[in-house]
Amino acid sequence: MEPFKQREHLEYPALTMFQMVERIAREYPGEPAYEFYGRKTSYQSFVRRIEQVARAFLKMGITAGDVVTICMPNMPQALDCFYGLNRIGAVANMVHPLSAQNEISFYLNLSKSKAILTVDLFCEKVEKALENVEQSVMVLVARIQDELKPALKTAFILKKGKDYLKFPNTDHAMLWKKFLKQADKRTELPEPVFDTEKTAVILYSGGTSGTPKGICLSDLNFNACAMQAREAIGEEFSKGLKMLSCMPCFHGFGLGINLHTVLIHGACCILMPTFNNKSYAKMLAKKKPNFIAGVPTIFEALLHMPVLDGVTLDFLRGMFCGGDSLSVELKKKVDIFLKEHGASIQVREGYGLTECVTASCLTPRDTYREGSIGIPFPDTEYQIVKPGTMEALPFGEEGEIILTGPTVMLGYLDNPEETAQTIRTFADGKKWLYTGDLGYMSEDGYVYYRQRMKRLIITNGYNVYPGQIENAIDRIPEVSYSCVIGVKDPRRMHRVKAYIVLRDGVVPDEERKELIMKELRMHIARYALPREIEFRAELPKTLVGKVAYRLLEEEANAAKEAGGESA
Repeated sequence: MEPFKQREHLEYPALTMFQMVERIAREYPGEPAYEFYGRKTSYQSFVRRIEQVARAFLKMGITAGDVVTICMPNMPQALDCFYGLNRIGAVANMVHPLSAQNEISFYLNLSKSKAILTVDLFCEKVEKALENVEQSVMVLVARIQDELKPALKTAFILKKGKDYLKFPNTDHAMLWKKFLKQADKRTELPEPVFDTEKTAVILYSGGTSGTPKGICLSDLNFNACAMQAREAIGEEFSKGLKMLSCMPCFHGFGLGINLHTVLIHGACCILMPTFNNKSYAKMLAKKKPNFIAGVPTIFEALLHMPVLDGVTLDFLRGMFCGGDSLSVELKKKVDIFLKEHGASIQVREGYGLTECVTASCLTPRDTYREGSIGIPFPDTEYQIVKPGTMEALPFGEEGEIILTGPTVMLGYLDNPEETAQTIRTFADGKKWLYTGDLGYMSEDGYVYYRQRMKRLIITNGYNVYPGQIENAIDRIPEVSYSCVIGVKDPRRMHRVKAYIVLRDGVVPDEERKELIMKELRMHIARYALPREIEFRAELPKTLVGKVAYRLLEEEANAAKEAGGESA
């Protein structure tokens, strides 16, 4: 079977991520690169800030190849630091500030970080994490009020900021403002070095279950992803346009699409450091961004936000969903919502992995095939193979999704065994990324994602796909969203269990369960029907808002082993 490949070919300049931003700054010096609570920073000012950070790091002794951890929400200091490190050839190790203390210790040890940037809110946790770190680490402490307009700054300090003014409080920590003052304008910055085999960024795999892996990505990986995404989106990312950047910068989707793609094309990032459904809806109505991107739970929440009642969304040019599979039913609901609010677009689903930065496939504009995640990005090839092998399968046959292209990672940090299992070189010399996902392709190149191979439920010898059952459950008007898992069973291997969050005002009783089961019997094979339904007020989420199905699996199996559930 010949792999499907888009005919478009893009020319990727031999430039670092910083140089791509610098190039735009020369073209649009006065245009805003990012906005933070109403305070705008132009591209010209952004480059100046980046170079000040670069000089400050050189003064500290950070040079090319050294690793610095960024443990920050979406704040200006995080962006300045990210590109400042890239300016001198250092490595940005991206960590979520909500990570647990022992996780931060793990990330610092694995990456051998020499410094860490965090916000004062999390300073105490970071300090404690250093107790289990092998090397000396300088803590740089940013404050949100330093980037606010005067009136907002005063209000913030009185309301929240005063609680953290005691930080930093050790001799190995320093305020970000003080750190910047160390920068010597006379310090000559080194020439940027573009190297396709050099790690520029370290991101991390989920880590919801098991040990997270450091994913090493290059300048080319990020630049190619941003250029491919722009081409696949089919809309201009140019001056005057805005992206509501709520996906966090520690995540490939947030860093690669919400930030870097926007910044190298001259548009503006509206930074959101914290997220909740209400604040997101308010920002959408107030800032009128042209592009929004997020996970399914974000868009599901928008459907029920009173603040959007009567708001016209005709300013939207693109709405992109990734990070988790978008059910057919949720897509229908979101598209109806968009139409009712005056938008001329539909929500478009993307697919990808952090091992290739983020998205590598997207549904085309104004075109949708039920169950499809679209077509691969330019210069990205997809194949379907017999799981774990190099044996290609014919069109329409289900197998493991693998892909190749300029966004495929360099490898896992200090983990050659896992790298060898995930990236394999074929006879043609191309390096193929094994996704661990099941799917198939049509003859005209549309990709259909089924689910994670590890999420497949086998019961009584039958393959059960949780996504199909979730879609049938989510179709029921009284249901908000659901998650289906497999619970270990001595006779069946697994039994199917459904966790369901009902809409406000719907009573979670036995009668409701029976009504749901009655509906499911019309759409789901008998062997795949849930053996149990459990109603919850909400379901656990990962740090990027995906339903944490592994946590539900662990909880259910632990309860079973403890005798808390019947087989």
